[in-house]
Amino acid sequence: MKQIILKDGGTGQELIARSSMPPHPLWSAKVMMEESHIVQSVHADFIRAGARMITLNTYASTPERLAREGVPELFKSLQAKAIELVRAARDEVGVEGVRIAGCLPPLHGSYRPDMSKSHDDLLPLYREIVAEQAEACDIILCETLSAISEVTAATQAAVETGLPTWVAMTLSDDQSGTLRSGESLDAALDALEGMGHAGVMLNCSKPEVISANLPALLKRDKPVGAYANGFTGIDALEIGGTVTELKARKDLTPEAYADFAMGWVDEGITFTGGCCEVGPAHIAELARRLTADGYRVV
Repeated sequence: MKQIILKDGGTGQELIARSSMPPHPLWSAKVMMEESHIVQSVHADFIRAGARMITLNTYASTPERLAREGVPELFKSLQAKAIELVRAARDEVGVEGVRIAGCLPPLHGSYRPDMSKSHDDLLPLYREIVAEQAEACDIILCETLSAISEVTAATQAAVETGLPTWVAMTLSDDQSGTLRSGESLDAALDALEGMGHAGVMLNCSKPEVISANLPALLKRDKPVGAYANGFTGIDALEIGGTVTELKARKDLTPEAYADFAMGWVDEGITFTGGCCEVGPAHIAELARRLTADGYRVV
């Protein structure tokens, strides 16, 4: 029986739907500080839906973002709180085999490769983050990376931990086959050659964009994964802005999203799940479809 790794969906957008607070530039971190029970409930609902890989809620808890908002001292405590909440959710649901993924995100802001620094500038910052996560995690997920310098620096820092490292890149909405930096996907894949990562992925892109560009990954010699967002499109967010500037698609129902993901599985991916605007209902439908088609969800 073929195995498929099924991760959770988009925690940040799910928190927006559930929280009583207005969105904030440190959104997922702020909810974790003030309404941590909601973060735990989101993790638990994704586990109940069938996800067996839960990502730490640390996407916004990077040293740079925290310093920009005037709270750099919260870095270590937020990393520890994220680990605590995933473990608590896992215990709450009581399902065996749920693993934890560390999170190495873009350091300065989503979809802003113009803010990215060089590999050598980024590497120590990624090392600082992963040092707080590695002991608690089963894999490291480098996700929503939009420039080659982010890709290589995050990958190096993650691989140095000795944990399996999956590298996920976000692509331009125009289906040009480029990272949001304008650098080609093939160039990014070339830059990853020999770095020792476990697999490569596309994420936080339109599902149609992922479908169009998966062949570039599948022709390489690494396992492949994919998980899309449910936004109508992405214009670069202003630094300090919030995702309320982005709009959710109305047509990407759980059934429609599962159609895309099952198509990727048919093409040969082994790791899937969801990103922004993909909630527990989407993951539940995807888990159901995978099981019905004879896959073992792990």
